[in-house]
Amino acid sequence: MDKIKFGTDGWRAIIAKDYTVNNVQRVAEATAKWILNNGGNQAVIGYDCRFGGKLFADTTAGVFASHGITSVISNNFASTPMVSLATLKTESTLGVVITASHNPPDYNGYKLKSSLGGPMIPSQIAEVEALIPDSPSVSVMPIKEAEEKGLIKHVDLEQMYIDHVEANFDMDLIRNSGIKLAYDAMYGAGQNAVKRLLPDSVFLNCDVNPSFRGQAPEPIHRNLKALSETIKNDPSIHAGLANDGDADRIGMYDEDGEFVDSHRLLLLLLMYMKQYKNETGKVVVTFSVTDKMKQLAEHYGLDYQVTQIGFKYIAEIMTHTDLLVGGEESGGLAVKGHIPERDGIWMGLLILEFMAKTGKSLTALLEEVYAIVGRFEYDRDDLHLEEEKKQEIITKCKAGEINTIGNYTVKETHDVDGYRFILEPGKWVMIRPSGTEPVLRVYAQGTTHEEVRSILDATHKSLLN
Repeated sequence: MDKIKFGTDGWRAIIAKDYTVNNVQRVAEATAKWILNNGGNQAVIGYDCRFGGKLFADTTAGVFASHGITSVISNNFASTPMVSLATLKTESTLGVVITASHNPPDYNGYKLKSSLGGPMIPSQIAEVEALIPDSPSVSVMPIKEAEEKGLIKHVDLEQMYIDHVEANFDMDLIRNSGIKLAYDAMYGAGQNAVKRLLPDSVFLNCDVNPSFRGQAPEPIHRNLKALSETIKNDPSIHAGLANDGDADRIGMYDEDGEFVDSHRLLLLLLMYMKQYKNETGKVVVTFSVTDKMKQLAEHYGLDYQVTQIGFKYIAEIMTHTDLLVGGEESGGLAVKGHIPERDGIWMGLLILEFMAKTGKSLTALLEEVYAIVGRFEYDRDDLHLEEEKKQEIITKCKAGEINTIGNYTVKETHDVDGYRFILEPGKWVMIRPSGTEPVLRVYAQGTTHEEVRSILDATHKSLLN
């Protein structure tokens, strides 16, 4: 049988092609062996709104039960942060989330969460991966038998999460602030929690539709045009929030329906945590995040670190370092005082709390940030290429053959994870193959939208010729 490999954030595959009951059983078998090898006997299992979520969660629980491992399993769909939080609170050895996160609807996946309430570290994931059997012959206990033996416990993971939010936020302040929110769940697992936490919001795509109406549930502007238009057409709305399929990523809009990307949200979170809440700690971001974060961290006198792309690298640092703010370009953000996990709902509430406490709009708060680091623009294109062409481009980058991009001369090249080409101060382009999809990602930063678009177009022309 084919080898199963974990990518940047878990194992993902197309449903009914490689993502099958037999293959999930193989991964669950490896997970069960890892749990036993590490002296454990309990795991949390959750699933999002994708096709077959409960089936694959029950499949995993059945394999665990055959090894005598108890499963704390969600009684309904749950977000990834809900599973991570429950893994910590129930003192389980690990958590499993049946999700493909932001990937297209024909994908499903399998994420692993540590006992500390965040992603398992890469070395542990490698240990699980090494235990995946080649044979599909795996023992699976029927769910009813596992329940009768007490090896399955059904728990309301969403309620556990709601209780945790209510204990850590002044929700009355947010609810009574007069801030009206528009929320787009993208048909994902955050829909019910936000309805309960902020019931007066305007809700979009907050029903269960495993096809996501054909749209990958990634909270970036091109996927959220309806949310943007809703805000633009309703002057009473002050902000927009969107989450991906498993609600660990975030996208936001200001009061004018303009997208506020993760770079700006990270800058806002850093300002709020340090300047307004007087918290301290290290700032850690992945390779594709704007260098304006370094500028702001240095302004506040904070330690700063860049990691490979993948939130698991930030999570690993959070387990042994006093981290203030961490995050990645793709919408996964984390802060001090919460689990070492990206959490799209939690981060949205922090921004709303920032607005409520200051009485300022998102636009006004961003102006405070720009006064320190200056204005900038940023964008990303995803190039769907044949694997041969993708590898040809990466080989050129690795060999140092990219010396010019359009009219720009490459001044420096950084290769922490992918290749970032510095063109001028504050202007750069970055190339990196996706770890979960057959895609080449191209990122660019400049001073205006037009400049960024020009850099991206020039990069495409240079790469594809």
